[in-house]
Amino acid sequence: MQIKNIGKEKALQKIKHYCTYQERCHKEVKEKLYSFGLYKNETEIVLSQMIEENYLNEERYAIAFAGGKFRLNHWGKIKIGYELKQKGVSEYCINKALDAIGENEYSETLNKLYKEKLRTLKEKNVFSARKKLYAYLSQKGYESNLISGIIKGLT
Repeated sequence: MQIKNIGKEKALQKIKHYCTYQERCHKEVKEKLYSFGLYKNETEIVLSQMIEENYLNEERYAIAFAGGKFRLNHWGKIKIGYELKQKGVSEYCINKALDAIGENEYSETLNKLYKEKLRTLKEKNVFSARKKLYAYLSQKGYESNLISGIIKGLT
């Protein structure tokens, strides 16, 4: 099925609205522009104009994404970094975003998740409980050395 090209000017208006509503990464905007039927050269022109006019900023996007996923979903830095990498964000911006997460808040969130999960476990065996806690916290994206440190206190 052929997608009708809506034109560069109309696409620019639509994509500005799209980026004003919420922070977007370059990859999302590119895909949206292609969905409007724009050709590669038109897409690149619109994309560069969006960056010039500060509608698109990869660093700002990465920091907003990392902060949101950490505060709302309680994701760890590993999972956040992986997701940003999947979205095509540069390594520099990923590191900047992960550094923006405060260490105190990070360890408090890890402790809170640990305590909540420990409360819901019905395991009698300490080793089995440790295994489940480790699996849960690593699935959330926390670093193995931090998880091991917090779980060691479980007896």
